[in-house]
Amino acid sequence: MHFDRKELTNEELIHLYQLLLKPRVIEERMLKLLRQGRVSKWFSGIGQEAIAVGVTAALENDEYVCPLHRNLGVFTTRNCDLQQLFEQFQGKKNGFSQGRERSFHFGTNAHHIVGMISHLGPQLCVGDGIALASKLKNEKKITVAFTGDGGTSEGDFHEACNIAAVWDLPIIILIENNGYGLSTPTNEQFRCQQLADRAVGYGIKGLTIDGNNILEVYHTVKKLREEMVAEPHPVLLECMTFRMRGHEEASGVKYVPQELFDIWEKKDPVTNYENWLIEEGIISPDYPLFLKEEFDKEVRAAFDAADKQPDIIPSSELEQAEVYAPSSNQLTTNSGQQTTKRFVDAISEGLRQSMEKFDDLVIMGQDVAEYGGVFKITEGFVAQFGKARVRNTPICESGVLSAALGMSVKGMKTVVEMQFADFVSTGFNPIVNNLAKSYWRWGQNADVVVRMPTGAGVGAGPFHSQSNEAWFFHVPGLKIVYPSSSFDAKGLLCAAIEDPNPVMFFEHKALYRSIESEVPNDYYTIEIGKANLVTSGENISIITYGAGVHWATEYFAKKTDVAADILDLRTLLPFDKEAIAATVKKTGKVLILHEDTLVGGIGAEISAFINETLFEYLDAPVMRCASLDTPVPFAIPLEQNFLAKNRLQDKIEALMNY
Repeated sequence: MHFDRKELTNEELIHLYQLLLKPRVIEERMLKLLRQGRVSKWFSGIGQEAIAVGVTAALENDEYVCPLHRNLGVFTTRNCDLQQLFEQFQGKKNGFSQGRERSFHFGTNAHHIVGMISHLGPQLCVGDGIALASKLKNEKKITVAFTGDGGTSEGDFHEACNIAAVWDLPIIILIENNGYGLSTPTNEQFRCQQLADRAVGYGIKGLTIDGNNILEVYHTVKKLREEMVAEPHPVLLECMTFRMRGHEEASGVKYVPQELFDIWEKKDPVTNYENWLIEEGIISPDYPLFLKEEFDKEVRAAFDAADKQPDIIPSSELEQAEVYAPSSNQLTTNSGQQTTKRFVDAISEGLRQSMEKFDDLVIMGQDVAEYGGVFKITEGFVAQFGKARVRNTPICESGVLSAALGMSVKGMKTVVEMQFADFVSTGFNPIVNNLAKSYWRWGQNADVVVRMPTGAGVGAGPFHSQSNEAWFFHVPGLKIVYPSSSFDAKGLLCAAIEDPNPVMFFEHKALYRSIESEVPNDYYTIEIGKANLVTSGENISIITYGAGVHWATEYFAKKTDVAADILDLRTLLPFDKEAIAATVKKTGKVLILHEDTLVGGIGAEISAFINETLFEYLDAPVMRCASLDTPVPFAIPLEQNFLAKNRLQDKIEALMNY
């Protein structure tokens, strides 16, 4: 192994050695503790330390790193407190995630480190978002996102590389190629000679270096950083290395031929650099032993202090209270001039005025720029706000949604448009596993609104007509908003953008140009989580949202002998329990109406809530009216038969006659 010091002084070389040795000493102590049963699980990075340390040391301290399981050196190089690290590993209250996450599944904005999730690909796209925010702010900073050779087979790797290339993002997508994806060798993962060779397909720079050579890693990243700051562009950096332990200790290493261990043991990043420093006379032969003993004392003291901390005493109230980032919910009211606006125009106006109000708000989506989106909601936005803030994206929902989280890390707001709500399925993972959980896991809110053109009634078939709000209803950390009027659409969209939490904002396509109402011309907000009593009556309660509000209103406009409470939920998660309780107590007969299919729909949860908490007020069973449990058909007669509206009269009559 050849070490080239270049311009580094002896002090700098020794400092790199100290940074390199510290995670090794921690690792060796952790393995002993694991055998003693004092640590429950460990993902060892022995043999790979030079990558994490060399990369992090080459960056500025305020440049973000998105690490993975085996990157202890990132945390130690950024001077994370050892006791807090050990409390994290032990699941203590004062760990970085307050016991809510394991080992390295946490982030810390104080150290500019992003918390990973077990799904390997999204880290790269989160890194894209951070890099984009840095570029938009002209900060002259870069981002580094780690993945392994196994992770490069995930679709998010492709999306991250492609987004970074198209947007010229200052990000290093770093591959730790250690030869195995858990137990699967690289010859069963890909056919290219080197993973860096894939860079040419994205039109970006690709490099392969010796990941066990601390100076090669350090100098390479240092040089790349200088180039990327001067002219933002992405780089695919492959670091060749080897994992000397199992994927995690319980998995063992029986699947690895012994000759590979023999080869790579000679390439150990710590001992090779250590021997070179001694040979060059930069450190004395007894310095390594002295430093190891000093580090080990520090490590043992920190672990013992962490180990003495009491086990967490669970608090259900606290756990639930910290699912969402605090929101001021300070409403902006407007009593000024009003104009009759279509649903689609109210949404466009709310989005435009939010862009004017928040300079750090960015819109991303397919065809949202010059084309104005398929429903023309962002038409003219590029002329007013520019392409930096109104960004066409490649067709990669997952990557863009993950990038939106990265934008939040840098304090920016994002509205991501799904061209159709149905297409969100390809971005499901970042929404439910990253956006929804990041605040609860490590205190990083996801300031993201996902606009979802939804619903049937326009003959668009099974892939452009689904009502998929229930997909997200089961996910703590998300908010779900579903307006039914122009007034609500504008006010709730503005409120969703103000809210620091991830909001799934559903817009019924059939309402876009078919309904209109009086809407204030100026900016205003409506409180998220509050239902709206559309009509008041004594005989029956219709609890609904979206198109269901109009179906119910039309029905009772003709059925004058029955007086109904029509309660528009507007917000589905969290739903307004007080408003539901009030209407149940008032009428005693409840029909829950939604366009979504029956089984597993939101109506089932609302029905359960009523039965469990309001049973004594009921004069009849809670009934539901929903669409058929089939995909949405294309032909108009089939679609009309599918929709809940087709069964509304029968359900109301059955309930009234109970």
